[in-house]
Amino acid sequence: MRLLALVLCLLLPIAAQAQDSTQPSGTITLDDSTQQDAGIATRIRAILAELEGYEDVRVSVTSGIVTLSGSTLDAATATRLNELVGRIDGVVAIENEVAGTTDVVRRLNPAVERFKERGFQLLAFLPLALVAVSVFALIVLLGFFVARRRQPWDRLAPNAFIADIYRQILRLVFVIGGLVVALDIVNATALLSGILGAAGIIGLAIGFAVRDTVENFIASIMLSIRQPFRPNDTVEINGDTGKVIRLTSRATILLSFDGNHIRIPNAAVFKSRIVNFTRNAERRFTWELGVMPEADLARAQTLALKVINGLPFVLEAPAASVWIESVGDSSIAMGMAAWIDQNATSIVLARSEAIRLVQAAYDADGIGAQAPAYRILQETPPSETSEKNLDSTTPHAESEQSPAPVQGVEAVEDQQLANIVETERAGERDDLLRENAVQE
Repeated sequence: MRLLALVLCLLLPIAAQAQDSTQPSGTITLDDSTQQDAGIATRIRAILAELEGYEDVRVSVTSGIVTLSGSTLDAATATRLNELVGRIDGVVAIENEVAGTTDVVRRLNPAVERFKERGFQLLAFLPLALVAVSVFALIVLLGFFVARRRQPWDRLAPNAFIADIYRQILRLVFVIGGLVVALDIVNATALLSGILGAAGIIGLAIGFAVRDTVENFIASIMLSIRQPFRPNDTVEINGDTGKVIRLTSRATILLSFDGNHIRIPNAAVFKSRIVNFTRNAERRFTWELGVMPEADLARAQTLALKVINGLPFVLEAPAASVWIESVGDSSIAMGMAAWIDQNATSIVLARSEAIRLVQAAYDADGIGAQAPAYRILQETPPSETSEKNLDSTTPHAESEQSPAPVQGVEAVEDQQLANIVETERAGERDDLLRENAVQE
């Protein structure tokens, strides 16, 4: 018994605290009467009659104790009765027996009423929305009309690609402006910040997803502005050599000397080392020839320079040069260089002719490098001992015939490749290169 009394004493404050959280607090007076109970009940019914959802709630008051019964649309509405009734003076306690209704028709009626109300609001709002949409459409159409004009965008932009970007930006500005005006008409400009924020987040996500594409697009813009090469220029990009056919918004297309198309993404072109062989007409070519170790090197240099300067396709300025490149076991390598006008002369044929004629002059003078000689020693009986000198080739007598005349070295192949490039460029619109563009 003592243990039970102790447990009751411990639970009593907790129960009192729980009762206080849902029941009215205050001092109970001794002047409670039936008239006061009726007044409390009347006041509660009047309040519930003004509120929606409490039509089926019944109220009875006895000695300040309010008993609520019946049903409401949901349990949350029934729970709010405690707070509402507890604010009335004279209420001692509340017995809330109200439960949420399960009647389907009663539960659906408020939803149907809300749909009807929103439908009427939409009909009332429709004329204003039509005006806003019409203004938005007019502004957007005006922007597209201005953007379609070739002037002044073609005059302001360095090429058609940049002009098209200007037009796209102008269209976007007009679309955003029309959206702001339309939202202001319907008094919903607060939505604009949310729309722009969502568009920014979506754009950032798309940018990360297509990072390579965005990088390639930006590189196309930079290359179209800088234009480091022109159509028909012979260039080397990232190890690939050929003639430039066109620069598109996605790739640079070359025609290799084998007649193949080479597509290089513009992002790779923009970041790569570009060698333009056509920018300067003068081009230098080099080669090496060997002379005999016992040859007069000064005479070898003079003889080579005489032959090189006598070639009709070699330019006087910059001047040709000959130098001692290296010393080998059986010959001395002479380095040589000359300059040509590559617009009129094929560098491959010019180099071939220069090598042929200088080598012929060396051979005629008897200083041309001979093939290496090898000595093989073989151990045999004394009677058979011999040393054999085996030469891979034996020196030939000097030729008394003069070398053949200089052959044609015109840049015929280069011109033929240029004609192929011009044919492929004919009628091509997606090209960002211009012949009269400012050189970088």
